[in-house]
Amino acid sequence: MSTRTANAPADETDAPPAEIAPGDGARPHWATVAGIAILFAAIVIAGVIFLPPIAMGAALLGIALIVLLRRILFTWPALLFLLAATVMFIPARRYALPIPLPFALEAYRLMIFVAIFALGFAFLFDRSRRWRPVAFGWPIGIFLATLLISFIVNGMRLANLGLANTSMSGFFQLGVLLSVFYSVRQMLTSERMVQGFLIVLSWMAVIVAFFAVFERVARTNVFLMLANFLPLVVLRDDGGDATRAGVNRAYGSAQHPIALAVMLCMFLPILIYLAKYAIWPRNIWNRRIAYGIGTFIVFGGIIAAISRTAVVVMGVMFLIALVLRPKVALLLLAFAVPGLLLAMFVVPAQVESMLLSFLDVDTLIASQYTSAGMTGAGRLADLEPAFVEVRQFPFFGQGYGSRIVVGDDANSFILDNQVLGILMEAGALGVIGYAVFMLAPVVMLIVYALRWAVEPRHALLAFALAVSIAGYSAALFFFDAFGFFQSFLVHMMLLAVAAWVYTEGSRKASAPKPAWTPERVSSPTPASSPEPASSAEAVR
Repeated sequence: MSTRTANAPADETDAPPAEIAPGDGARPHWATVAGIAILFAAIVIAGVIFLPPIAMGAALLGIALIVLLRRILFTWPALLFLLAATVMFIPARRYALPIPLPFALEAYRLMIFVAIFALGFAFLFDRSRRWRPVAFGWPIGIFLATLLISFIVNGMRLANLGLANTSMSGFFQLGVLLSVFYSVRQMLTSERMVQGFLIVLSWMAVIVAFFAVFERVARTNVFLMLANFLPLVVLRDDGGDATRAGVNRAYGSAQHPIALAVMLCMFLPILIYLAKYAIWPRNIWNRRIAYGIGTFIVFGGIIAAISRTAVVVMGVMFLIALVLRPKVALLLLAFAVPGLLLAMFVVPAQVESMLLSFLDVDTLIASQYTSAGMTGAGRLADLEPAFVEVRQFPFFGQGYGSRIVVGDDANSFILDNQVLGILMEAGALGVIGYAVFMLAPVVMLIVYALRWAVEPRHALLAFALAVSIAGYSAALFFFDAFGFFQSFLVHMMLLAVAAWVYTEGSRKASAPKPAWTPERVSSPTPASSPEPASSAEAVR
């Protein structure tokens, strides 16, 4: 039994041996060094044998940069940044990585797989990491269940037609896209990280919009030159030329001008939110000026795309704001009118094609009936042949992923209408599931934002995200959302931010009370009649 007192210092012989943490100056074991050397040598030898010299040199340079910047790169903010930069700046379906595989490995797919594997290892080996609630998992589950039911009902027919593998590929592609929502949500662990992610993502959108304006003026798309600077293989070498009313439309880093315009529209509510609550710039006036300029550039990128779908998206977003936040909507309208007048003076052809064409209803409807029966037919021209097929399979559709619209194996036509595409492939049941998937988060966020007990910054963020997602949902009637990966992945990332604010945002009574809530006024207690002790204790 020890006679040492409680306050006496412990003897060094009794203390347990101190554990040496990695990076504390201890030399690595020789076996570790040898293993790393052998692995690196194997990678180099395999690369020399199987890869071309340029690809091998790029790979070695990439490995060297990873080793040098490992303390920066191997962090969750860095992974979020790389994922966002890949989605925003590298056009999908145009570039692939120079890796000899049976399929073209695009950069966005690689980053998605890296995020999935990184999170998988974190959950396996990091005991402090826990699963973050996603809030919107049940709408996604309902949507996927309806697609699966359609596949099961049509399984035999798809197998007989040789479309079973095509349908399974469609499920796999959709799963990859949806995984971005879960991956980004699990990486957003704090409000500061959410703020930083929104700031970086929004300024990436500003950069894309700036180069879209540059493309419209200089007729040069800088995003089609990335193969000159990055180790990328060109999949499609066409220039992406598109015109409307004799004016070239900007593609930017998107697959189509419509997709570019829809993606940029989604950032307008986010930029307005950041102008008020962003953590950078810290000065309120510098912040308003910076994000005001960013909003102006994004609006310029939308005009450069010359898309009437963008007008519909902005109209839906404005109506939601007008109904639920009329003061904010009227303030935005006061700033938008001078900008619109300036645009009409500077680029009248674009404004006339985008906005004024809605005033000529007959011409607008006639434009949607053009090229009936052809690949590039108008949306209204596609309705009749589409509903002929829908009447054959009204409830469960033809099977999700069974329609092929491009290539030698094409068996259907391009719709430019994601809702109609779901109706044809998954039937009325699939449309119901799709509506739940797209609209349930909007309703949940609006209900959250209108609660008086929510912090103002969280309420405005939830409302901005609800407006953004609602605008994207309106665009689904005018373009194939699942086929344009950039806008869909941006939607998934913003939905992940919405899941954070809905599950981890404030819910306590700290926001100002509404004007219609009566204030309780307590009369002062006279000095001659002191308050009883029990009452004072209750007040405390």
